[in-house]
Amino acid sequence: MQQPSRIDGQKIPNPPAGAAAINVPLLCVILTGVLVVSVLLAIGLGAAAVSPGETLRYLWAALTGGRITADEVTAYQIIWQVRTPRVLLAVLVGAGLSAVGVAIQAMVRNALADPFVLGVSSGASAGAVLVSVFGAMAAMGIYAVSVGAFLGALLVSTLVYLASRNSGGLSPLRLVLTGVAMAFGFQAVMSVIVYFAPDGEATSMILFWSMGGFGAASWGALPVVAVVTIVSIVLLHRHGRMLDVLALGDETSASLGVDSVRLRRRLFVLTSLATGAMVAVSGAIGFVGLVMPHLVRLWVGAAHVRVLAIAPLVGAIFMVWADLVARTLVAPRELPIGAITALVGVPVFVILLRRRGYLFGGR
Repeated sequence: MQQPSRIDGQKIPNPPAGAAAINVPLLCVILTGVLVVSVLLAIGLGAAAVSPGETLRYLWAALTGGRITADEVTAYQIIWQVRTPRVLLAVLVGAGLSAVGVAIQAMVRNALADPFVLGVSSGASAGAVLVSVFGAMAAMGIYAVSVGAFLGALLVSTLVYLASRNSGGLSPLRLVLTGVAMAFGFQAVMSVIVYFAPDGEATSMILFWSMGGFGAASWGALPVVAVVTIVSIVLLHRHGRMLDVLALGDETSASLGVDSVRLRRRLFVLTSLATGAMVAVSGAIGFVGLVMPHLVRLWVGAAHVRVLAIAPLVGAIFMVWADLVARTLVAPRELPIGAITALVGVPVFVILLRRRGYLFGGR
């Protein structure tokens, strides 16, 4: 018989019996295999389709310095220089948004919370548009817009933190309300920029940062995002048992020996940095961080250690295929990936809400 888990000598609930029966390590192995196959197929598919075998050969040549023939140069460059960084960025952003969504829903105790509920996406969009329209930080070259987006996200995160903090710490309700207010405020800033901009560049930039996309992916943008995303997922997973307690409420947390104020502050900083880094390279992609945590909870239960082991893999797989649809459905034009995630996420979320007995954090 499974023994209840403990924190500071106190018992906390075990996962439901059905969820506990799921072999999480085996499920992780299976999902990792699905992700690898998805990445390989997504790299090869597109306007110029390349077979999986040829895709593997080009990737191996790029990694080992192997040779290719002159007539293969174009296909090789498409695979290695264009599609591979784009698909890998989709993996990182999908995994990161899913993990951050799990943490934020526990942090603010709100089933409708997602990585952008704190206004980070609006701040990033405003920063990117300001840099693009007024030419700020030109010395950063091609990274100027991403740096501007990240600084805008950090600015909003700081403002939300300062406005939400009181003598009792960070209140979940204050965090949500302040984040929503900041989001509306920075959207108004972007509207003013569009109104006074000399051309349509600001409008297109706002559309990109509002709906997201991986069209600007490059090898240079991957290292920072990879480090931030992987470190964030690892740290959030290590806080899994604490998130279980935090989701029960501050009074319960205190009775179990968990300092909810300090933990919420730590999570706020971590999730804001991670979200800012992802939005800076992909724009705001909605519904991934909202829907994926709920889907995974249906599979493995409400225990955050289990959810945070599975959600990043599910989110990564979903994002790879969503990006593939976005760039192939109406090729050669490209759809905003946020439109694809919304078309999938809205009906899925409505179905989840209508499931009899489904509640946030369990059934």
